[in-house]
Amino acid sequence: MPLLSPAISSLARMRQWRIDGWRSHPLDTQREVLQNLVSSAQYTEFGRKYGFNRLYNIRDFKKAVPIHEYNDLKSYIERCMNGEQNLLWNSPIAWFAKSSGTSGDKSKFIPISEESLEDCHYKAAKDVLTMYYLFNPDSTMLTGKGLVLGGSHNIHAVNEEAQFGDLSAVLLQNSPFWGHWLRTPELSIALMDDWETKLEKIAAQTISENVTSISGVPTWTLVLLKRILELTGRKTIAEVWPGLELYMHGGVSFTPYKEQFQQIIGKHINYLETYNASEGFFGAQQIPGDEGMLLFTDHGIFMEFMPVSEYGKADPRTIGLKDVELYANYAPVISTNGGLWRYLLGDTIQFISKDPFKIIVSGRIRHFINAFGEEVIIDNTDKAISMACMDTGAIVNDYTAAPIYFSDEGNGGHEWLIEFEKPPYNLEAFTTILDASLKSINSDYEAKRHKDIALRMPVVHALPKGFFVEWLHHKGKLGGQHKVPRLSNDRKILEDLLLLYNQKQQGVIS
Repeated sequence: MPLLSPAISSLARMRQWRIDGWRSHPLDTQREVLQNLVSSAQYTEFGRKYGFNRLYNIRDFKKAVPIHEYNDLKSYIERCMNGEQNLLWNSPIAWFAKSSGTSGDKSKFIPISEESLEDCHYKAAKDVLTMYYLFNPDSTMLTGKGLVLGGSHNIHAVNEEAQFGDLSAVLLQNSPFWGHWLRTPELSIALMDDWETKLEKIAAQTISENVTSISGVPTWTLVLLKRILELTGRKTIAEVWPGLELYMHGGVSFTPYKEQFQQIIGKHINYLETYNASEGFFGAQQIPGDEGMLLFTDHGIFMEFMPVSEYGKADPRTIGLKDVELYANYAPVISTNGGLWRYLLGDTIQFISKDPFKIIVSGRIRHFINAFGEEVIIDNTDKAISMACMDTGAIVNDYTAAPIYFSDEGNGGHEWLIEFEKPPYNLEAFTTILDASLKSINSDYEAKRHKDIALRMPVVHALPKGFFVEWLHHKGKLGGQHKVPRLSNDRKILEDLLLLYNQKQQGVIS
């Protein structure tokens, strides 16, 4: 065993007491985090507006500061990007994490302070590494390279001092010099904008490296791994990188992808989910493969939880950690050391444990189907897809679904576009099992499907391999942070995908 491994394991044990502290006392830790945030920002423009110097407890803070979505803070952020400081946070903001969805052309620019880098993202990354080495003290992961499949980086044109990029690019650009020794590919390739060229260069450079860990969004990671197999002529990734031991993923549910990863890698490795967004690093699995992620409570983020039924109300109610219920859907509302105040994150989560607090990401507050009162969320559909794959031998690359509205031709339903890596033995059987699985998971869906009164059998279309990537390319959204929304409560995205599919079928475009 290399000498580095016991040394790292010793450092991990030394850091463990800090993790034990905030994990064992999460409520006290969160109160202290809020106190520090309010104290730090009391003389900012935002802090003066809401009287931060007069806020002494959580109740006063919630009463004084309204809940914000991005557009509510956008004017502050734009002013900051144009050179003004001390608006939302008391230390200089020179970096912005660009967050862009696939459902629109607009981007969000999340302010990144030195504190949010050091006390949130990097501190959380250290805690993830600590927990992993405590789980696997004989790991040799740091004797090789970590392959990071990140985003792109641009200079903001309005102000030369204000720079933005995908979160992964911002973290790479600001990481300490020794961090680059442990990572591949080289920075110039990692930050390339042209995603297709970038994948080719990453594949070419990393083939000869001793890659021991990989991190990235599952869809794009699979594209890269398949290209590496094409270039090397090998059958499995284990033949290319025999020292590979860990894949860290996040951003989307890993459930539909796990079987495909196991097949393409060709040996047992550890899979570890992290919850690291542009707005902050919120949690990670304490043990690879464990159910749920440990909620990080001491990383510069104060958290409230909005029951999803409150969304859209004039004065929505939020609760703290002590009042959350298991398996209820909440939308996190966060205040951060980057200057986001009572900010509606947009995700939905469920708590699966309260001692310690462990969560799963159940979906997005706008990514659901509830056209008929069925309240289907991404967690439901991911599980149903997995069950249908298990019973039919299928492997799914990605999917999206949307409602079919009532019409003169019939009642409502759900329409699915599914890209299969390995098609089911029978698509009709797959559809039947998918429908039955959703009924077993979601009682509202089951009630609406009763005797086909409100909802008819789902309509499922099988798409050719690579179609979703082609659609993203067509929309100018090719890259590691972009993904197809899995659920929509309207048909805009699905109709756009169908249009491209039909044009290709008819030969209108190649």
